[in-house]
Amino acid sequence: MNHLPSPAGARPRARAVTPVRRGLQLALGAALMLGLPPLAQAQLPSPTYGWNLGNTLDATWTGATPPTQALINAVAAAGFNTIRIPCAWDHNADPNTHQINPSYMATVTQVVQWAQAAKLTVVINDHWDGGWFEKSNFDRIDNGVNTKLVSYWTQIADNFKNYNAGLLFAAANEPAINSQTQANVLYQYYQNFINTVRGTGGNNATRWLVVQNVNDAYWDTALPSDPARHLAFEAHYYSPFQYSLMTKDETWGNQWYFWGKNYHSSTLTTRNATAGNEESAMTSVLQRLNTLFVSKGVPVLLGEFGAIRRTGTAGLAGADLDLHLASRTYFDQTFVAQANALGLRPVYWDDGDNGSGNNAFGIFNRSTAALTRPDDARSLTGGPALPPPGGSGIVANGVYKIIARHSGKALDVVGAGKADGTNVDQWTYGGGSNQLWTITHLGNNQYEILNLNSGKALDAFNWGTTNGTNVAQWGWANGANQTWVVSATASGYYRLTPANAASMALDVNGASPADGANVQLWSYTGGYNQQWTFQAR
Repeated sequence: MNHLPSPAGARPRARAVTPVRRGLQLALGAALMLGLPPLAQAQLPSPTYGWNLGNTLDATWTGATPPTQALINAVAAAGFNTIRIPCAWDHNADPNTHQINPSYMATVTQVVQWAQAAKLTVVINDHWDGGWFEKSNFDRIDNGVNTKLVSYWTQIADNFKNYNAGLLFAAANEPAINSQTQANVLYQYYQNFINTVRGTGGNNATRWLVVQNVNDAYWDTALPSDPARHLAFEAHYYSPFQYSLMTKDETWGNQWYFWGKNYHSSTLTTRNATAGNEESAMTSVLQRLNTLFVSKGVPVLLGEFGAIRRTGTAGLAGADLDLHLASRTYFDQTFVAQANALGLRPVYWDDGDNGSGNNAFGIFNRSTAALTRPDDARSLTGGPALPPPGGSGIVANGVYKIIARHSGKALDVVGAGKADGTNVDQWTYGGGSNQLWTITHLGNNQYEILNLNSGKALDAFNWGTTNGTNVAQWGWANGANQTWVVSATASGYYRLTPANAASMALDVNGASPADGANVQLWSYTGGYNQQWTFQAR
């Protein structure tokens, strides 16, 4: 944009290869036969929880709050693992020599260093930057534009040539193309960008490079050649427009405040997104990107996505405003989950402070580094969305992996068993349905938790109420030992307590981080091995 120890005497258990793992093996084989990077995802975290330092280093206005190390650390602490840094090189260069201002280069370098120190994967680009490239009219190669392109990327690449593979270069942002001819010319510029960066040597010889095309009509344009075979594709997602970006009603249609089949307003009905513009439409776009690129070994960076926060909108207040804000978290959570499941890497657009007071996407205070929108951050980093208001519980109904806070491992039915009494433990998440759970709200923050593989309920064995009571799966009988009270702790984590044992909590034995560590009941102490987060599959 411009602007989720075995019980004594138990035998060792072989782990079944889940369908997802088998699919991964097949994909690896296909990629190797094609000579492509295996799944082409090593350069970005999996899953990716990305955030944009928007309207800061790309600013062509005055008054933007300078980035700070505290802000970058806060982004990492909130659960994000990737940062995209939009830059304005032309705006900070000599108009005659095209030499980048050393102080600006030093500022960008400092932010990259802060981000890498915080263990964030970093993407830097040339953003809007006054439109010198994005609005250059791609009917033909313009020598002046090409000279700037080569000059800037030579300087940028030289400056960062010794930085590791956790830094990616992206050529542009949202180049304006509206024909196949313009797409072809744009990709000629990209070829020059690739050749320039590769020619500077060092780690740039194999650094991942990103090329952009936000016009889906030309997504199937043949990509430029890269000798390193480390080329990624970038697209953005602001759809439907009426919900994501539209700020005033038009003769052809109204703004939409509510998105998602369970998030429609019964009072502002004309502000509900239509069914054809909701979950299925999102899935269709993301699946197309997977088919066109990921399935062929080309990574996809979803460099921007989001929907504006409509606080202050006339006529949107009270319960309707609460519904709108919950809807946004559902939009974000759905997009992040679907994208990552399809091998796409999403990066949320945060517009911060652009000097005009407009921060319709912002979730951090850029001056104090405070996280001002924790509900948004949780939905963007693998946690649950806010449920629709009206007593529907603090976790929305859906299918989730349930992840232990201390270990990062998933609640797991041993060996993908389907029998009553099959034990529950923790195990590294591998995508199997024995590690996925269907959560259904029963009222008063009480939930039925059924294993997706077996259809059986998470069960406190024999109605136990003492420390060490084992937890297994059992056919749903509507018992209090199968009804789980979910209560928030902090930062998107929850305590799970069976309704028959109010002082107990779902607990990983001995706070073990190991695969196979037993899950049991224990008196709640607030330990991280007693806190869980719900992550959409």
